Amino acid sequence: MEAGNRILYALTGRPGCGKTTAILKIVKELRDRNVKVDGMYTTEVRVAGRRVGFMVKRIGGGEGILAHVNLRDGPRLGKYRVNLADLERIGVSAILDGMRNADLIVVDEVGPMELFSQRFRDAIERLLNSDKHAILTVHYRSRDKLAMKVRRLAGDNLITLNEMNRNEIPRTIVNRILEALRKQ
Repeated sequence: MEAGNRILYALTGRPGCGKTTAILKIVKELRDRNVKVDGMYTTEVRVAGRRVGFMVKRIGGGEGILAHVNLRDGPRLGKYRVNLADLERIGVSAILDGMRNADLIVVDEVGPMELFSQRFRDAIERLLNSDKHAILTVHYRSRDKLAMKVRRLAGDNLITLNEMNRNEIPRTIVNRILEALRKQ
């Protein structure tokens, strides 16, 4: 979607298709070109090859535990408990700070774990209603109203990543964002 000059991308696809890798390529390329990027992304935590949790990381530094098999408190999703405190301290603050200070906000991902947090939901709504350039990843199976709204607002910029396109999509998005920033 482009409202005025604003660009909103939503990336989706099956687990392991390269959404986070694409996001990190986009962020690196834009930051190398002095574009102010803020936001959050998630990574897996593995022990002896087995996934035991997820980290939430802020672009530019700061991280916390998003979910883990050993947490005792928090909403349960499968074998994991979600750590709302770290999600909000790292992820939500990155989104809100980015809306004030960055050229582009990245959110990886709008998924079932993150959607347990009302503060996360509120931050995503604010981002969607803003004029900020944004790239969000959306869990491919989520039928949550907010995830569906992200897909709908992205329109033609809703991209399903796969092995065939995951290397070219970051370059395409970087070029579109740089072009939009030059026009501002």
